[in-house]
Amino acid sequence: MTPSTGALRKCPRCGTSKPISATERLLPVDWRCSSCGFQLPILEGIPLLASQVDPHSIRMDAGSYEQLSGHERTHFWFRTRNRLLSGLARKYCPAARHYFEIGCGDGPVLRAMTAVRRWDRVAGSEFHVAALLLGRSQLPANVELLQMDARDIPFENAFDLIGAFDVLEHIVEDEKVIDQVRTALTSRGFAMFSVPQHPSLWGAPDEIAQHVRRYRRDELEVKLVRARFEIIFSTSFLTLLLPVMAASRLVSRGTKSEKSTSDSEFNIPNWINALFGVITDLEVSLSLLGMRWPVGGSRVIVAKRAD
Repeated sequence: MTPSTGALRKCPRCGTSKPISATERLLPVDWRCSSCGFQLPILEGIPLLASQVDPHSIRMDAGSYEQLSGHERTHFWFRTRNRLLSGLARKYCPAARHYFEIGCGDGPVLRAMTAVRRWDRVAGSEFHVAALLLGRSQLPANVELLQMDARDIPFENAFDLIGAFDVLEHIVEDEKVIDQVRTALTSRGFAMFSVPQHPSLWGAPDEIAQHVRRYRRDELEVKLVRARFEIIFSTSFLTLLLPVMAASRLVSRGTKSEKSTSDSEFNIPNWINALFGVITDLEVSLSLLGMRWPVGGSRVIVAKRAD
């Protein structure tokens, strides 16, 4: 394993930063701070960095992951989004060897990213440890998993690619997360983000997913530039299906049953799922060729840390 030059691990208690050895994990299960003696709690082999954080401050229901896991391999949205994200990593970050994903859930994008190349280090973090335990068996053995609050990343100069996919919309302090991502990146390292777009599309599914916002067209780009990132690629996603999505959201606003609204987002007939998959596959192919779509249900951005 080749280390990131100057990679540092920060003690969650005293804040002391120490180098990360080339041969050790990000947070070994027996790690202890040499300055204050703090030792992380461990649950079934997963270090718990945010075990004392109020779970209500992170707007995501842990039980949602079990509901979503059944859709992640077959539903067109997950499949084509993951193809887009892994394709952008290949195209715009070909030299990256140290990948860290924030809010990885039970690991659908991590699984896609491990197929991109042989990483020197690949890790995923998630606030809800239940999701990590759910997805661990489906990930390669070399993937490191951490329970972590995205607002407090205990690494500096450690990764040349960090991803946060459909995460920022759950966190009020999204700019704090962006600043933390910048600190954890190596000089000129890359960050990739995906977020739901267009506040006008707000509906019951956003409320069920416990979103705090849908982003305006240029909102995330502005926040990234303010945090000293350079935008490399930015596009909307789900453009070709936007009329269908908009119609669905209009209907959902008049729907009282949360369960039926949630089901309507993912439990669709197989033929519709296949048709929408063909349409979004076409959109992804064109996006990977460099096309930028002006509107769409989501926004995907590749940015580089600007020093």
